[in-house]
Amino acid sequence: MKIAAVQLTQSPAGGTPRSARLARWKGSLPLLPALLFLSLFFLAPLIGLLLRGVLEPEPGLGNYETLFANSAYARVLFNTFAVAGLVTLISLLLGFPLAWAITLAPRGWGRWLLSIVLLSMWTSLLARTYSWLVLLQASGVINKALMAMGLIDQPLEMVHNLTGVVIGMSYIMIPFIVLPLQATMSAIDPMVLQAGSICGASPWRNFFRVFLPLCRPGLFSGGLMVFVMSLGYYVTPALLGGAQNMMLPEFIVQQVQSFLNWGLASAAAALLIAITLLLFYAYLKLQPESPVASSTAR
Repeated sequence: MKIAAVQLTQSPAGGTPRSARLARWKGSLPLLPALLFLSLFFLAPLIGLLLRGVLEPEPGLGNYETLFANSAYARVLFNTFAVAGLVTLISLLLGFPLAWAITLAPRGWGRWLLSIVLLSMWTSLLARTYSWLVLLQASGVINKALMAMGLIDQPLEMVHNLTGVVIGMSYIMIPFIVLPLQATMSAIDPMVLQAGSICGASPWRNFFRVFLPLCRPGLFSGGLMVFVMSLGYYVTPALLGGAQNMMLPEFIVQQVQSFLNWGLASAAAALLIAITLLLFYAYLKLQPESPVASSTAR
């Protein structure tokens, strides 16, 4: 009787391992169109890009050696990482209090503030960049206002250099910091902060030891998104920057359109892809959970 009972409990469990594998494959059939699409329009061009970087103009790693050995190209790499780091830092410093204000504001005001942030994302990127070009130029509103207040004697050079690029890109990237941070902050239980205060923590200690660690998933995901997007941004650096302060996306376009140097351009693009994958791998190692899930789990 015991053997029969064991057989009765095991037999309806789903059949043999072979049938389980078949069921699993059948369940993944809806993914087939997406996999085919990615293979044709992402993986195949990516493989072609990587091959061009090592095959043109001659087989080998000469393109990568040129990219790092040439001082002009090394300067382009430095500009790219410096601007991406500064934009990420400024976006975090400005986006954190904005996300906090949206979270603490009454529901109606919070929606209005969030709608303003989203509206800035929905506006044309080209229009926003040209707006900053008008504001930052020598005869722009900012320079005129500073001169009228007597703070400067002559206009500041804020366009066609890295200063304008950092300002314009920081404004564009702030929403990408605010959205994940606001989602993380809204998922934090206020009772946790109240418990810290009851235990004798000062407001600053409560902020740095309780609130800020709970915001870490949003900070990590938003910071990674902004840094990776800043590495590959083209429109804003092309309009607000200059030829002396070129970034890697502009360099790639120049090599393809002006010099037809597909090998060097492919090597630079492959470098961007490798850096993005390394950053994403580091993010998964440091923060494997999603922003909201990790906060609610606590």
